[in-house]
Amino acid sequence: METTNETQSRKLAAVIIMNWNGAKLLKQFLPSVCRHTNGDIADVIVADNGSTDDSLKLLAEHFPEVKVLSFKENYGYAGGYNEAIGRLRQYRFSVLLNSDVEVTPGWIEPVIEYMQQHDDVMACQPKILSYTDRRKFEYAGAAGGFLDCHGFPYCRGRIFDCIEDDHGQYDGTTADVFWASGAALFVRTECYLGLGGLDRRFFAHMEEIDLCWRMHLAGGRITVVPQSTVYHLGGGSLPASNPRKTYLNFRNNLLLMHKNMPAGEGRRMLFVRRLYDTLAFFMFVAKLQWGNANAVLKAHNDFRKMKKQYNSFPDKNLLGTFPGTDCNIIIDYYLRHRRRY
Repeated sequence: METTNETQSRKLAAVIIMNWNGAKLLKQFLPSVCRHTNGDIADVIVADNGSTDDSLKLLAEHFPEVKVLSFKENYGYAGGYNEAIGRLRQYRFSVLLNSDVEVTPGWIEPVIEYMQQHDDVMACQPKILSYTDRRKFEYAGAAGGFLDCHGFPYCRGRIFDCIEDDHGQYDGTTADVFWASGAALFVRTECYLGLGGLDRRFFAHMEEIDLCWRMHLAGGRITVVPQSTVYHLGGGSLPASNPRKTYLNFRNNLLLMHKNMPAGEGRRMLFVRRLYDTLAFFMFVAKLQWGNANAVLKAHNDFRKMKKQYNSFPDKNLLGTFPGTDCNIIIDYYLRHRRRY
């Protein structure tokens, strides 16, 4: 095991796995990353957020080929990646890979090759399938993400909790998308750092969508490269029904739109979103899901406080102009029973 702060390498990419007390996941998923990552192209690096379990011991004893960035404190997900990529800026590409992702043979080559051939592509993702049901797409990213006209995220292969089987319907050529999943996110290191990386104030959930939105505003493209496939366990930190996850999703979705839209249009859009969120609140109440109902209220209260931290807004509104942002997934899903885009 090599411990480094400024790893010197001529390789193109750093595959960076953020870890905090995740020895069990490392033991389960890291072998596939080591086995199937082309060592001529990339280094595999674990960035450890001050773990107190056996993570570092496990890496030293069983994964000597893996490089380690060992932080003395827990920077969190976004802060940890910002710290790690800042120390690894000599790599042309950085791959933010969740610790619960199993990769497949040849997973890294097609994505890196595509990004080398297209200088305007700032971020990419592979096709993401479910680790527990390999016939299906995985919730967090599937075959590439979009936002609807009101800023609700959805994916090719997944709308709300409706997840498609993978029949190769999104295979073939690469496709431009609005956002790429943070489960396996390929970025140009220079672009990532130049845009300030992930927003630490989000803490968790939708921080990669925010980054991709900023990349679009900077003139970049985001693509999915389906010639590469990974399997994501997902739900390892918070299950979908957890009120904490509900809170983060509602709060961060509001922050996402507030900071990335022109001020006037953002205010009008957020007014509409409050109406939709009010419907969601009453839906949770009707189902007696008091924790989730309270999470929606807390999300809006905290958003009103946090939005004051943002005082610079873009001149361009991507919602309604970017492909896929002209639909209303609430109407399409619940009234028109549309399950696929």
